[in-house]
Amino acid sequence: MTGEGGDRILETAMGSEFERLVGIIYRRSFRYDPAKGFVLSSGARSDIYIDVKKTVLSAEGMVTVGRVVYERIKGLGADGIGGLTLGADPIAYAAAMTSNLAGDPLEVFIVRKEAKKHGTMRWIEGNLGEGARVVVVDDVVTTGASTIKAVEKAREAGFEVVKVLALVDRCEGGRENIERTTGCAFEAVVSREDLLRLRP
Repeated sequence: MTGEGGDRILETAMGSEFERLVGIIYRRSFRYDPAKGFVLSSGARSDIYIDVKKTVLSAEGMVTVGRVVYERIKGLGADGIGGLTLGADPIAYAAAMTSNLAGDPLEVFIVRKEAKKHGTMRWIEGNLGEGARVVVVDDVVTTGASTIKAVEKAREAGFEVVKVLALVDRCEGGRENIERTTGCAFEAVVSREDLLRLRP
């Protein structure tokens, strides 16, 4: 549907998908404990813990993630989507499947945590070649280190990174680190504040 009315319907539909996604993440993946807190992989302590894999590896989460992420990137002219394994993988798969259903197929690429030790000895798996335009995704951004590594390896492979997208931003400095280090535009689908607003 086109025109102003059609645009409003689309915005409403995507708004509903976003709210649904926030609700799924809150229910499946979000924990809040300001008294005891949680120790993160970086060693830092935080009052929130977000295990997004519990969302993206569920059927309801995968469908919603695919729709919302694809809507955020579909106008970029990207050839592919991916990031550092394991966090980026289900997000990239979901968005690629959605893109194919929309007649706008994206290839998935996977950045290994270390280079393959035999054969091609490569860092990246997938079908994309040098010059491909790609979106780098991540599940949860805290410091941004894994996202930065994915951008660096994508560029080493000859890809042009057109956007960096995180499913959740913990709002603890990751955005600033990513933008300063890579020069890429960064966007988060869901923020810490979006999740805290759902607390009773």
